[in-house]
Amino acid sequence: MALFIPTYFAPISQYVAILNSEEVIFEVEDNFQKQTYRNRCYIYGANGKQLINIPVKHNTSEGRKKTKDTLVENDFPWQNQHFKSLQTAYRSSPYFEFFEDDLAIIFKKKYKYLVDVNIDTHLFITDALQLTQNFNKTNTYELTPNMQDYRNLAIAKNGVSINIPSYIQMFDDKHGFIPNLSILDLLFMEGGNTSSILETVSLNF
Repeated sequence: MALFIPTYFAPISQYVAILNSEEVIFEVEDNFQKQTYRNRCYIYGANGKQLINIPVKHNTSEGRKKTKDTLVENDFPWQNQHFKSLQTAYRSSPYFEFFEDDLAIIFKKKYKYLVDVNIDTHLFITDALQLTQNFNKTNTYELTPNMQDYRNLAIAKNGVSINIPSYIQMFDDKHGFIPNLSILDLLFMEGGNTSSILETVSLNF
C-alpha cells in the first residue's frame, strides 16, 4: 500500500509512484494546503508552462479545513475555462481526440467537493492507462503512516525532480522540454505508450 494526496490531474511523478504501488490509499483526513497540486495542475501552453487552478472556498472563521471537506467555488466558470485551455493547448496533439469525449464529462459534471473532482480525474487516468490498482481513502490522519508515504508529491512549490526521457511536447520548439507536467501532457502526446514511459522514470526526493 502507498499513501497519496488526491490531486487534480496529478503530475507525472505521482503516476510513476502509483504505477509502482500495489494499492493506492488517498489521504483525505489531512488539512487542505495551498500551493499544492490538490487544486492545480500544469500543462504545456503556447507560452510555456501554464497553470490551471480550481478555485476553492476559504472561510477563515472556520479555521483549518480537511481535504475531504474542501469546497469548490462554482461561482467562477472554472470547468469551462479549463476545458478550453486543454483544447487550445492539445487539440493538435496526437491523442487528444481519443480522450476528449471522456474528458468532457468531468468538465460538465457538477461538483461540491474538491476531493470528488480529484478522484474523478484519477479514475479518468487509470482508465486511460488501464491501471489495475485499487484505491481507498484514509479514515484517520497519521503523521507517520505504516506504509509508503508519497504525500509530498502533492507539493507544487518544491516537490520532487524526476528523471524522465524527453518526449515530443506541443511547443518544445519554442520553450524546450518541460518535465513533470500534468499526466495529461504525457497522455495526449504518447497515448498507449504512456505507461511504458512511466516505467522508465525515477523519482528524486
